[in-house]
Amino acid sequence: METVRNVKSRQKVPHDAGTPLGCMKMSQIIEEACREAAIYRDAGIDGVIIENMHDIPYSFSVGPEVSACMTSVCAAVRGLCPSLPLGVQILSSANQHALAVALASGLDFIRAEGFVFSHVADEGLLNACAGDLLRYRKQIGAEHVQIFTDIKKKHSSHALTSDVSIEETAQAAEFFLSDGLIITGAATGVQADPQELRDVSQSVKIPVLIGSGVTHDNIEHFLDANGMIIGSHFKKEGHWANAVDPERVKKFMAKMRELRK
Repeated sequence: METVRNVKSRQKVPHDAGTPLGCMKMSQIIEEACREAAIYRDAGIDGVIIENMHDIPYSFSVGPEVSACMTSVCAAVRGLCPSLPLGVQILSSANQHALAVALASGLDFIRAEGFVFSHVADEGLLNACAGDLLRYRKQIGAEHVQIFTDIKKKHSSHALTSDVSIEETAQAAEFFLSDGLIITGAATGVQADPQELRDVSQSVKIPVLIGSGVTHDNIEHFLDANGMIIGSHFKKEGHWANAVDPERVKKFMAKMRELRK
């Protein structure tokens, strides 16, 4: 799983039911998700994350309608891409919801926020969830669904844990049974720190992924990562809220194939 990404676009964009900008029928949302997933699949992407990124402003109170919508989308993408590794993230920090959706729709992994240590996110105070999340995974029989966890995540203040290094955070997540760690920059589309990648990779034995800011021009800095989550760079003009640009995806994957030789 080298490059992974979400399925969304802008203007008349897919929002889950009940969210402030929602304007599309479920059939339209599913159609758009499958269209973008097909672009990624045909370009040779190694996996796809389905994410409700356009459900702004994000809330910790995620209703059952969001889980229902995401399950419909995920099941449709799974049907389109039966052998491609697929994951889901539900914002904000709806990690148990994501596990349930992944189990119901046959996905392989989730991306989870707030796994270890509290921090202040732009939605509010986010507390650690590892203990409850892994118990829930066990209870619903979803142990095969892997959980990749953000550490010192973007769009957050980490003043509460300023005395805890990113390496110590990584080790805590590993100790709490994370399946893999995700390092990001300060915000969506902002490059992560290559030195943090090296430091974290040396401090743990589980996979370390880069979760933001990878582009065609800087990919060489992150080749030691076990995975790269590409979102903004694959969109028109490199902006997260725009539609997927097939040519940007093809160009990136062509370079990736050369680097893999």
